[in-house]
Amino acid sequence: MNHYLIRATIIPQIVKLIAEHEKIGESRALEKFYTSATSKNLADDATGLYGQSILYIYNLYLDEQQHKPRQ
Repeated sequence: MNHYLIRATIIPQIVKLIAEHEKIGESRALEKFYTSATSKNLADDATGLYGQSILYIYNLYLDEQQHKPRQ
């Protein structure tokens, strides 16, 4: 079963949290989220991440950002 409707509902809310936290525009926040490992995991139905709360997924994203090497 494809869970695209769930993702379509939660991704904008996660992007808004990222934009507010990082004080950036929503389009930049969307780009940052879509290029993250968290987004890739969310897109994979096998992970079941689509069934987690928005704050849980957002915190996974934040944790990923804190632990990724600086470029």
